[in-house]
Amino acid sequence: MSFSATIESPRGAKWVLALAALVLALAQPALALETTARAALMVDLGSGTLLFEKNADQEIPPASLSKLMTLAVIFDELRKGSVRLDESFPVSENAWRTGGAASGGSTMFLPLNSQVTLADLIKGIAIQSGNDATIVAAEGIAGSVPAFAEMMNRKARELGLTHSHFVNPHGLPDPQQYVSARDLVTLASYLIREFPEQYPLFSEEEFTFNGITQRSRNPLLPLGADGLKTGHTAEAGYGLVASVKDDTGRRIVFALTGMKSVQERAEQARAMMTAGLRGFESIVVAKAGESLGEVPVRNGAEESVPVRPGGEIRFLQPRGEGGGPVTHEIVPLGIVDAPVPEGRRVAQLRVLQGGKVLREEPLFAARAVEEASLLQRIQNTVLGHFR
Repeated sequence: MSFSATIESPRGAKWVLALAALVLALAQPALALETTARAALMVDLGSGTLLFEKNADQEIPPASLSKLMTLAVIFDELRKGSVRLDESFPVSENAWRTGGAASGGSTMFLPLNSQVTLADLIKGIAIQSGNDATIVAAEGIAGSVPAFAEMMNRKARELGLTHSHFVNPHGLPDPQQYVSARDLVTLASYLIREFPEQYPLFSEEEFTFNGITQRSRNPLLPLGADGLKTGHTAEAGYGLVASVKDDTGRRIVFALTGMKSVQERAEQARAMMTAGLRGFESIVVAKAGESLGEVPVRNGAEESVPVRPGGEIRFLQPRGEGGGPVTHEIVPLGIVDAPVPEGRRVAQLRVLQGGKVLREEPLFAARAVEEASLLQRIQNTVLGHFR
């Protein structure tokens, strides 16, 4: 079984990069589950625990799942102040012909040469999966679809998506456009963590524009999920990226791709959601801010310093597996010399179960320890010689 750490980091991409690196480092999934999906990955967002994976790094056509990256770029531009929600963009002939009603794909039914606010375009992308909406947004923000695709690829590199490349904002087939299940989960986690003001859009079940009401295709919304997106093309099959929280606030995020029908997608998504929420139990090793012990300090006004974790440390294990009691030990990072400022990393917490090291976590000084005075140092030296 593999475990990972609770991630506590500043707002921005650093958190997602840490999650991506962490998930990549994990070995085999802990969940005994089968799926007909071509590729799949599921994580517990709070602890970063890998719950299941299947062909997670296989490069696959994204279909409309690429719209998650389109929205990530849009949300980034909103946060920067480069665009506004009430800003209007024109519906070009390219957007109307390529993504409009005549195209035969998912569409927002935007009228040619009309003006549409970015707020409506975002809903048209997130809820209706409108291809025309993505083109209008891309042209309005970047000037052209290729320029916007480059923004998508820059964002992918920033987030550490190593098996993704984007050519357009809607996901219509292109041999140079691909994603992986692992990258999709990392991307979804970024949207959830970084844009709490925008994320509720993914849970809206319908949107009406220009007198036409369309419902979200996400089959898990009526069952308690709060996002994120479905996708389908003949090449990609039926796919889904979803997230759901249980009553305790524990959130799982998963991606499934390459299924053969809407029904199969719904069935496999329900099974994955149920297994992720009910198949595991959470074990808390340490609470945030909790003092776990002390580490000796050389030449300090105090002989030792209490240590604490950077945040809550917990992991998940399959229910009923029972690997024995969980214990821990503190391992100092060599000799700790005074002065020691509060918050300095001074030790590692080694978490064990049944004699097996599950993982190691950094420990930090819970308070400052000043350097000992000259008299104290002399006394300590003398006492040390006669002990």
